[in-house]
Amino acid sequence: MRYFLLTSALLLLRFSAQAQSITYSDVEPIILSKCAVCHRSGDAAPFSLTTYEDVTKRLSFIKKVVTTNYMPPWRADSHYTEFANNRSLSDTDKKTLLNWIDQGAVKGNYKEKTNRRQQELLQRTAYSRLPDLTLKIDSTLTLKGTNTERFIVLKVPFDLTETKSIEAIEFVTNNKKTIHHINYGFYAVPDSALALNSGYGYINTTDDPESADKLAINKPFKNRMVYYSGWIPGTSVENYPADYGWTLPRRGVMIMTVHYSASAIDLQSVVGVNLFFRKDPIKRDVRVISLGSGGIGERDIKPPLIISPNDISTHHLQIKTQEDQSVLYAWPHMHAWGKSFTAYAVTPDSDTIRLVHIPQWDFRWQELYKFKHLVKIPRGSIIHMDCTYDNTSANPDNPNNPPQTVFSLGDMDSRHEMMTLLLIYTAYRPGDEQAALDK
Repeated sequence: MRYFLLTSALLLLRFSAQAQSITYSDVEPIILSKCAVCHRSGDAAPFSLTTYEDVTKRLSFIKKVVTTNYMPPWRADSHYTEFANNRSLSDTDKKTLLNWIDQGAVKGNYKEKTNRRQQELLQRTAYSRLPDLTLKIDSTLTLKGTNTERFIVLKVPFDLTETKSIEAIEFVTNNKKTIHHINYGFYAVPDSALALNSGYGYINTTDDPESADKLAINKPFKNRMVYYSGWIPGTSVENYPADYGWTLPRRGVMIMTVHYSASAIDLQSVVGVNLFFRKDPIKRDVRVISLGSGGIGERDIKPPLIISPNDISTHHLQIKTQEDQSVLYAWPHMHAWGKSFTAYAVTPDSDTIRLVHIPQWDFRWQELYKFKHLVKIPRGSIIHMDCTYDNTSANPDNPNNPPQTVFSLGDMDSRHEMMTLLLIYTAYRPGDEQAALDK
């Protein structure tokens, strides 16, 4: 009898341990949603984490960066403001992942074939479905390896059968490692205005002495801007909730300004965007405003954004809002000398609205921060930006040794600095404060 009870107890313990064991089926959703959006073919990360085999090759590395909170990268202070697209691991996610590694990274009954559709989507896009339209350059660019940063302006025409309602936009390229950042604008071109293929589709503003004349020839295309956005390493797909978005014109051009990082070897580059259509017409138009360097209030930064050698300095900007806004995204931007970034609004009633705080700025990891709910900024509010810069030799990211004077020219050249906040918003409607935004 005693033997039977002992055997039964051991079997029960064994069964319980097996029931509690973690398999790759438990871990894969965490990996795909928090890691593989960058760690996939052609993206910014140096290796892929889209399959079980990919992940098990990097177990010790994954355990280290997860334990130290170095990965997944998330630099915003979540105690200051919570964001819907928070890429950091929850305590539960971290425990699941680390326990799975410690238990031997069991594959279990996971079958990759059952997840083939998910894998195909992941390889093509970081959004939840395949794009409806991809606009990209029609030939591969070859960039000579001269250790020189380059700014290339590219024009991509489009001529559709009808206008399209846009619910999401995603930057795509064959190699994100080559790109420092990219800005892209969409411009309507009426039938009677310009030939879409006129002007220049490629302008090298760094190396071409005639680039200014070519840009002037292309300037008429910018007369009717519809929408403007961009990509910086670390940013997520820009998407909007139901009924929100912007309208892509039937006929027009996309103009991209690409900042290519310096490289010692020749590089091949293809750039473009994936566009995702909404079936129904847009009811809430999404807009973009840029504050600070290269935008509104650039001359009002105090003190002026000139950072002396061996100095840590803080600069401020205050801008009054001209309309009631409901903000979806906040996009702070600085370069290698950035140390901290804080943005908030003070309403006419003296209420403070927290927007975003980056206590330890990291130029390598930036983000388009999406609020959990629409954030109302009433007309007449003052938006504050408080930004600190470190131009000392103690700054490990300082590209100058010894430190040199750094200026802000508003051109996003990484040899200079920036102090910029982009807000993606829509006109306020009563009740917007309760509107939740999806991840």
